[in-house]
Amino acid sequence: MKVVIIDYGAGNIKSIQFAFKRLGVDAVLSNKLKEIMGADKVIFPGVGEANSAMKMLGESGLDIIIPQLTQPVLGICLGMQLLCNDTEEGNTKGLGVFNVSVKRFPNQVKVPQMGWNTINNLKSELFHGISENEYMYLVHSYYAENCKDTIATTNYSEIYSSALQKNNFYGVQFHPEKSSYTGELLLKNFLEL
Repeated sequence: MKVVIIDYGAGNIKSIQFAFKRLGVDAVLSNKLKEIMGADKVIFPGVGEANSAMKMLGESGLDIIIPQLTQPVLGICLGMQLLCNDTEEGNTKGLGVFNVSVKRFPNQVKVPQMGWNTINNLKSELFHGISENEYMYLVHSYYAENCKDTIATTNYSEIYSSALQKNNFYGVQFHPEKSSYTGELLLKNFLEL
């Protein structure tokens, strides 16, 4: 099985690679369009600021290719947010896979939300073997609103989408590669889709 992690300069890439290595998979880092399109599974990571990340995707043509992928794609953290219509971070237009907007947490809560929080309302094979109220590790100041593509929620000042799914596209706000056994199980489930 060929797993490609999209390398576009905005990634939590090494920890994701190590997580797959623990599962017995050598995930390849690549920004080559043909290699990404030819993968069995694609990981779309992201750490950093939305506007500059979208510019980097645009410079390499990845902004056109990613929404057209037909194999299972997993967006992680900023990667998930960029798969949405738009984000308030830098008033950035996203890739439009998920028909939802990304908002900033209100000023009355501490941002970023950093640390462990629970996931609930699990609605996908991505969560096979994972129980309601399991803890995942999160670091983010922006969140995707609840929508018809929501497959998990988290409560931090309000209930928001901590995971999304539409067709072959999956997105998680949390970092499975930093979420201990539960996160590893989610990555294993993704490999088995």
